Amino acid sequence: MLRIGLTGGMGAGKSTVARLLVERGAVLVDSDVIAREVVAPGTPGLAALVEAFGPEILAADGSLDRPALAAKAFADDESRTRLNSITHPLVGERTAELIAAAPADSIVVQDVPLLVENGIGALVNLVVVVMADVETRIHRLEEFRGISRADAQARIKAQATDDQRRAAADVLLDNNGDPADLAPRVAALWDERLVPFERNLRTHTRPPRAEVRLVAPDPGWADAAQRLIARLALACGAAARRIDHIGSTAVPGLPAKDVLDLQITVADLDAADALREPLQRAGFPLVPEYDRDDPKPGADPARWGKRLHVNADPGRPANIHVRVDGWPNQRFGLIFREWLRAEPAAREEYLAVKRKAEAAAAGLTGEPAIQAYLDVKTPWFDDAYPRALAWAALNP
Repeated sequence: MLRIGLTGGMGAGKSTVARLLVERGAVLVDSDVIAREVVAPGTPGLAALVEAFGPEILAADGSLDRPALAAKAFADDESRTRLNSITHPLVGERTAELIAAAPADSIVVQDVPLLVENGIGALVNLVVVVMADVETRIHRLEEFRGISRADAQARIKAQATDDQRRAAADVLLDNNGDPADLAPRVAALWDERLVPFERNLRTHTRPPRAEVRLVAPDPGWADAAQRLIARLALACGAAARRIDHIGSTAVPGLPAKDVLDLQITVADLDAADALREPLQRAGFPLVPEYDRDDPKPGADPARWGKRLHVNADPGRPANIHVRVDGWPNQRFGLIFREWLRAEPAAREEYLAVKRKAEAAAAGLTGEPAIQAYLDVKTPWFDDAYPRALAWAALNP
């Protein structure tokens, strides 16, 4: 199944987005609802909270007085940590039960307020963050939830910053305006990204290739690469000796195709083959026809094998190159990146070749476009390979 992590600061509008996604067919796993279940009267969770924070957190009927608990639990970092240590394991267990019960072809939306704070974005296939300005959120909390301004400010201050949320987000939904404006954007997200992503994930299918076109450098490429690396690391475990962001999108300031290149370094090709199923389950289907890189002059052709996986997410194209530690193609992936980062002349030369290759692929689509692009670049790489290695020898 496709697992979506939905998060955002208090008052940002997660509940609205969750409702819209459910209307489209999503299975909702709401952490707030679960958090209430696990501390209902008579539960071990409620008993643990009373022991930690005192009987004054109980209402007259024996249920949890949430404002009273919040006043204590959000007073300082130690109290908040104590609260989380009690509730988070219980919420985690119940969440796992609900996800396991969902149909295999579901799009499961996990509404997790503290997804960023707890660093769990890698556990889902996609993180959707709902954003709104702090003053807008405070106003909503005062008007619709009856939370005082001071309390709202304290709670917001205890949560992740907007910059931290942006870095964690695969999808950002701005909700500063009328909540009704969200509906068409959520519908587009569902139809154009989530539904195809689920299908690609389930069938181990690569998304259609876009036209070959260079775009301006995107500062968000680095964060997007790190999000994918975290998911790949979970899928690979100890089999991955290292995972790196390589290629043009790893070189600041360099125009590139909006396709991330990531390299997983493994011990041998048997280890690469053993990762086939774990990577496909994580949303990175194998492209079996690409099982080697073009050998460069002077290098052993037998040591240019690899395995290529791609990101099943149609909204974030990425190539995942699984290469053997110490083989020429693995080393060149890293050296070429560092050479371009360090040498402006090499960057300019490479950009000129990329522009020429882009022109050669203009008007073509799919495999013919890629081949036309590579036909221009490959001879240049043959020439650049020894120069990059010579640079690396002088700059260990």
